[in-house]
Amino acid sequence: MAKKPKLPEGADDIGSTPSPQRDPANYNAEGRLRGSIYDVEMARLQEELVMLQYWIHSQQLKVLVIFEGRGSAGKGGVIKRITERTNPRIVRVVALPRPSEREQTQWYFQRFVQHLPAAGEMVLFDRSWYNRSNVERVMGYCTEDEYMEFLRSCPEFERMLIRSGITVVKYWFSVSFEEQRRRFESRNLEPFKRWKLSEMDLAEHELYVKYSIAKDATFQYTDIKQAPWYVVPSDDKRAARINCISHLLSLFPHEDVAPDPVELPQMLDVAYVRTPMAEQTFVPQLY
Repeated sequence: MAKKPKLPEGADDIGSTPSPQRDPANYNAEGRLRGSIYDVEMARLQEELVMLQYWIHSQQLKVLVIFEGRGSAGKGGVIKRITERTNPRIVRVVALPRPSEREQTQWYFQRFVQHLPAAGEMVLFDRSWYNRSNVERVMGYCTEDEYMEFLRSCPEFERMLIRSGITVVKYWFSVSFEEQRRRFESRNLEPFKRWKLSEMDLAEHELYVKYSIAKDATFQYTDIKQAPWYVVPSDDKRAARINCISHLLSLFPHEDVAPDPVELPQMLDVAYVRTPMAEQTFVPQLY
């Protein structure tokens, strides 16, 4: 395990500090949420997410949820749990690749606008325009002028979205240096997980403190009243998922508007003789 660097004040040095309201019986010897508790609670929350999607669709709400944070902090995991049982036509995920040469010449926010939610949709951004004030800032992929312009224009851009009727929710998943190291080492040891460990992840781990400084500056400028940042401590992945989804559900008081069961129709009797099944090619029946 690498020696933990000394972090400046405000860095993401968040562990799994117990809350006085938590029942110790729900946690293992390492202080992590037990799998049995997690499974039951996640099943309940996923049912509630389905109820929320019906409500969003029925009320024609426009919901944008932004997930940001360090590599391996757990953004992808919570997004998968949110979408696992919901309708992809209502709850969409947006994870944009690097901008093309043409997109690099556009207004910075332009390529994100086309993915914003329409009425009756909830869109989950797996990283967003905040790449500029974090990854691009630390790695030198943008100029100082571009960075400062982002910090000036981002709050106004988000206020414009809110005035247009879009609800903007922003989550920052925070993981400690030690836990990030452990997760990267785990990925490195398993060939089928190694694709998750990119050169950018390695650079981010090395520049942990600089990313902390960039995050603090981002919050200073963009933690606005209309769209505040919600920090999710994620050293305990299970607890982080439960806490984040519970909070998201709490932001949208909703009613049960699930559709009633439908009556399944009987098959129509049509005069038709099918071709012999022996003429079709089937996959090998291994099981």
